This record gives sequence, C-alpha cells and structure tokens, in this order.
Amino acid sequence: MKTLDMSFKTSTQKIHHLKLHYASDGLTKEVVAKAMADLAAAQLFSKEGVNLVAEPLAAKYVETVETPIIDAPKA
Repeated sequence: MKTLDMSFKTSTQKIHHLKLHYASDGLTKEVVAKAMADLAAAQLFSKEGVNLVAEPLAAKYVETVETPIIDAPKA
C-alpha cells in the first residue's frame, strides 16, 4: 500500500506529518504543492492554539510491504 506523507512546519516551528492512506498514485508535484498550500491557507488543523500545517515543506509516497510469517486460520 502506498501512503502520501506530507510534511509541514507548525506555527511553533516543529515538523508535523499529514499522511493520506488512500491518495491517488502518481500525483504530480504541482497538484500536491497546490493541495498543501490550500491546506495551510485554510488553517483547518490546529491543536491547543497551534496551527499544525502552517507551512508546506515536503511530500513523498511511502510504500509499505507486508511479509506474512504466520497466516491467520480461515473461518
């Protein structure tokens, strides 16, 4: 499974990650940059007065590979 991991700087200069597990595969740099800028401008994500997505920094796809060791019994 691929996850879109977007990094933002908070209003307190810390790094915050926003991860989307069902994002479209193969989004362009321009599309992701605009979406991140829109999220930052909307100021929707805040916690205890801190804007968690104040400034867009980076974005990447993270691919998770599962390797089963013991399979669950079938019902």
